Amino acid sequence: MNWNGRHRGHGDILETNLHSPERRLIELRMEHADLDALIDRLDNETPVDELMLRRLKKRRLALRDQISQLEQTLDPKEPA
Repeated sequence: MNWNGRHRGHGDILETNLHSPERRLIELRMEHADLDALIDRLDNETPVDELMLRRLKKRRLALRDQISQLEQTLDPKEPA
């Protein structure tokens, strides 16, 4: 049973997995890869939209930071 007196069913387990840190990490990595591809494509276009390119690169950097933080949370390094 869970906290509200109901038995945990298959749906409860799926709901938990949808919001797991591991799933969030996968989603962030996918978004980062999508941005990489988009940035590469836009960088090769003429004329280049510099403002959009800068914004996308900034977003990609923020995603990289989020991924790093989540990876450290999921797999903390043991002290030497």
